[in-house]
Amino acid sequence: MTSEFFTQTSWWVPFYGLAGAVLTLPWATGMIRRTGPRPAAYFNLLMTVLACIHGWFILASAFNHPARELVYHWLHVADLDLSLAVEISPISAGAMEVVTSLCLLAQLYSLGYMEKDWAIARFFALMGFFEGAMSGIALSNSLFLSYALLEMLTLSTYLIVGFWYAQPLVVTAARDAFLTKRVGDIILLMGVVTLATLAGSLNFPDLYQWAETANLPPMTATLLGLALISGSIGKCAQFPLHLWLDEAMEGPNPASLLRNCLVVGCGAYVLIQLLPILALSPVTLATLVAIGSVTAIGASLVAIAQIDIKRSLSHTTSAYLGLVFIALGMQRADVAAALLLAHAVAKGLLFMSIGAVILVTNNQDLTEMGNLWSRMPATTSAFVVGAAGSIGLLPLGGYWALSKGINAFWGEQPWLVAIFLLINGITAFGITRVFRLVFLGNPHPKTHRAPEVDWPMALPMVTLTVVTLMTPLLLQQLSLLPPFKYQYLVEPAQLLLVTSSLLGCGLGAIVYLPRTWSRSVLIPLKFVQDLLSYDFYVDRLYRLTVVFAVDLFSKITAWIDLYIVDGLVNLVGLATVFSGQSLKYSSSGKTQFYALTILIGVSLFALFMSWPLNQWAWSQWSLTHWSLLSGH
Repeated sequence: MTSEFFTQTSWWVPFYGLAGAVLTLPWATGMIRRTGPRPAAYFNLLMTVLACIHGWFILASAFNHPARELVYHWLHVADLDLSLAVEISPISAGAMEVVTSLCLLAQLYSLGYMEKDWAIARFFALMGFFEGAMSGIALSNSLFLSYALLEMLTLSTYLIVGFWYAQPLVVTAARDAFLTKRVGDIILLMGVVTLATLAGSLNFPDLYQWAETANLPPMTATLLGLALISGSIGKCAQFPLHLWLDEAMEGPNPASLLRNCLVVGCGAYVLIQLLPILALSPVTLATLVAIGSVTAIGASLVAIAQIDIKRSLSHTTSAYLGLVFIALGMQRADVAAALLLAHAVAKGLLFMSIGAVILVTNNQDLTEMGNLWSRMPATTSAFVVGAAGSIGLLPLGGYWALSKGINAFWGEQPWLVAIFLLINGITAFGITRVFRLVFLGNPHPKTHRAPEVDWPMALPMVTLTVVTLMTPLLLQQLSLLPPFKYQYLVEPAQLLLVTSSLLGCGLGAIVYLPRTWSRSVLIPLKFVQDLLSYDFYVDRLYRLTVVFAVDLFSKITAWIDLYIVDGLVNLVGLATVFSGQSLKYSSSGKTQFYALTILIGVSLFALFMSWPLNQWAWSQWSLTHWSLLSGH
């Protein structure tokens, strides 16, 4: 009976975060000032705690039970059925609990990080909005509902990236993040509408049943699949819609934490649910593999050339999600889910640790840091554990997730194994480089007196450190990993994975890192430095191609609107005014004069209408006459 109650009320969980956001509005809008903004934060924390507790009971009731579905019909017209469907299964309930738990830690962390910000109430309202959308995506069993929640995430990204809206760079970053995601969302909407027309329903069980018997033309299946993956390409910061995540690091660090560990994962989670439909098109699956490979290799190389600590880690997020796209393109949803969970926990811990560094040093430049390990031991430990959990080092979750992927592709796709090993090695190199520049070496003026953070930030870091250490057990409980066996540790795939991790860490430890970061005088090396630092000049390429084309097209359409459309409209108006002004002088008051005017007007109109017909008749007569003359 209790289990049934928690199942039937599972849809409450997304509304806890939304309720917290609504309760925060009186403080966020300035209606309540006397108490200060802290009560708004406490309301959001309370709602998130309730969501975690409720979600825990739902997860406990979902274990050892078949998946259950709750359907709320919203619109049923002819063959179209738009429903709000929710699925309760160990995977969906586990994903929801991961979201709410990480949101709780992030909000507690924000109490310390945003303590002195005058708009902390607005920030917590946006965090509640984030939480509601992400937990809803975890439970959603309908593409219609998932699309609506993805749109909420796009709006949330715009608002929270632009939180410090007084800074011009922040405004630009929020705009670019919103527009980049909108490109993918609009194409995704085309796919959703097409799929609803073809299948008659957008609930995932109905779509799976339709996909089993669907016989689409290859072109239709390909266009449909490409449209369905476009939204996730934008959400997961994959090439060519990857530039927004780098710029989004201008927002507050707690928001960057959620964005790098959860928001990017929501797009991939929707792709996992769409995998049976995507499998209708081999071209779509190949595109997923190609996009994932290009993004993983490119982003991991770009990450090692960044001097902004948050941007360096954000590029590794794009690279890791590239591996997830490869797994999805190979139809290995289990590998993708394991990679997502391991990455979410470890990357959240990494962003908590660097957020602590940024707060106490008021600095994000890697070249102005150093020797923080002795001053910030808890932060240093969190960074080390998060870094180890992000790469293939035993015994943490990153090793088991990457190992699962390598084992899946070991026999038939050795080149994918090479990509996994390469990305793991480059990521290990980049994270080791960041560790050396931040925590080792000589202290700089901004790090001489850097104290350890207070308990509101230290407690979530320590908690997430423990969770990161226990990630392998969590993966096993969610059936994403088989029971651990010692022989797995001596297989060639696992040995290669550990070797690539150790090699990357070793190179990161011995490569010379000049603090001045002077550019090399050697032309080839200088070219490579600039190429990686500026993300292969993709943004400049967009300005010269897409942005230039859109700008030119907008200027042409503006000219047409101003001089042709408006000109014709103004000409009609001018002619009307002129004729009206002219006719007023012909008003004599005599009926016979009016009748003559009407007669002349009607005659002219009839002549005008019959003129083309007369011209045609004359041409026919001339042609006939000429033919007779020629024949004679």
